[in-house]
Amino acid sequence: MRLFTKIAAGEIPSYKVAENDEYSAFLDINPLVKGHTLVIPRREEDYIFDLADQELSGLMVFAKKVARAIEQVVDCERIGISVIGLEVPHAHVHLIPIDHVSDMNFGKARVQLSESEFADLAQKIASKVE
Repeated sequence: MRLFTKIAAGEIPSYKVAENDEYSAFLDINPLVKGHTLVIPRREEDYIFDLADQELSGLMVFAKKVARAIEQVVDCERIGISVIGLEVPHAHVHLIPIDHVSDMNFGKARVQLSESEFADLAQKIASKVE
């Protein structure tokens, strides 16, 4: 079982913001900015473009709901989305609150948040997911 599958199953602690039977969303523990969230299908699949069409579209619709919730909690111009696919062998998208294109630079220094800041942020975002 892969890392993200274990997180979705609750076997590894995380700061979940939304979940259903098919998808899960949780805060990135090494965020580019406050509110950086990962959205995954629960089913293990390494490459996002190997997902079935219905699963890929479902992932995007689920991500949209999460993005709208993040926008209500984190002050930003909009939510950027990125798919890199090299860091963890499990399909996922990054939802990143942004004000500038440079906010999505994965080579920049990461934001440090305390456990209580992560927990508070996750709870606030989760409360806004429709």
